[in-house]
Amino acid sequence: MANFLTPFRQLATPFVRVVVSPYYRYRHARVLHALRVGLAMLASILVTTGINVPNGIWASVTVLVVIGGLQHHGNIRKKATDRALGTMLGAFVGLLLIAQLHVIGSVTLTHVLMSIAAGVCGYYAISSAGYIALLTAITICIVAGHGDSTIDTGLWRTLNVMVGIVVALAFSFALPLYATYSWRYLLARNLRDCARIRARIARGQPLDVEAHVAAFAALNGRLVKLRSLMPSVAKEVDIPVKRLEAIQRMHRSMLSALEMMSTSAAVHPAPPGQPVDDARAVRASLLRMARALRFGSESRAGQRLSTAVDGVRALGDAHATNAQASEARGTPDDALPGPRWVAQWFAEQVDALRALLADTERQWHIEGDAGARAQMRRGE
Repeated sequence: MANFLTPFRQLATPFVRVVVSPYYRYRHARVLHALRVGLAMLASILVTTGINVPNGIWASVTVLVVIGGLQHHGNIRKKATDRALGTMLGAFVGLLLIAQLHVIGSVTLTHVLMSIAAGVCGYYAISSAGYIALLTAITICIVAGHGDSTIDTGLWRTLNVMVGIVVALAFSFALPLYATYSWRYLLARNLRDCARIRARIARGQPLDVEAHVAAFAALNGRLVKLRSLMPSVAKEVDIPVKRLEAIQRMHRSMLSALEMMSTSAAVHPAPPGQPVDDARAVRASLLRMARALRFGSESRAGQRLSTAVDGVRALGDAHATNAQASEARGTPDDALPGPRWVAQWFAEQVDALRALLADTERQWHIEGDAGARAQMRRGE
């Protein structure tokens, strides 16, 4: 029996690995998202048409509205909540419009009231509650139509929208794609690329113009993606947005320093007064941070970021000693050559980023995600 099942296990192993491992979920996010949307659509169709629920198409429409364009669990959860609030408010207003039409009997008045409601929703649509206001206006149209809906139709449409929200939420939990892991892996990749560029500069092998443009375009592109993920990360784990902003700001400052170093390296291949050992210490710190982000603080990286001896702190102390010596000789530290100063600044930014990440490393993992713990044990 075991031999009979072996081929099926071999076929199932890659899929199970993709579903369980956060890193593989990140690598195959589009495929998993497509699978989730397709299965959620099928479920909404079966739930509504299987028991002949009238106007069941609105459940499927709601599924697409809630999860169609969103990958991450934090975004879906917020959007579903906003959708529920907007739906209930819009359904209430829509049913009131239908009721007044049956009492007063004026289609013109119904159209005027719908236009006023749309204007009020438009006023709030450009505020922080914009999505709720927009969904309120849309649900009013779904429930009330152009004044030609009945109370029964409005109630069925409201029910279908709520069914769509429940289905979308259920599938967001079934195949979760967390923004926290995407944020970690993107930042880790940027740090590894920074370590590679810093090592080339230290070896006197700066990037040529085309490679420089391509490398920093990729780095800055990931930086932009990191910013877009921060609101969802803050919702998924207990990290304040201000702390994520501080990490983002320090990362951006570090990239600016590295870009200046890479640009000047073509003219000054070896920055004067910058020993190769210093560059190695900075590179080691970057790689340690990248590995900790990739695998988590309990991974085979060895030491925790908060206690790792990466040499960058010692490098900063050495720079302070040099500055005092320069001041004693009558040469202010501000007079240091440009490339050397930028290299020191980059090292300081790396250490500052390490300290910020060390303060949040306990919160990097999603609570209850068994896949993350399995990934750390394997060290994938």
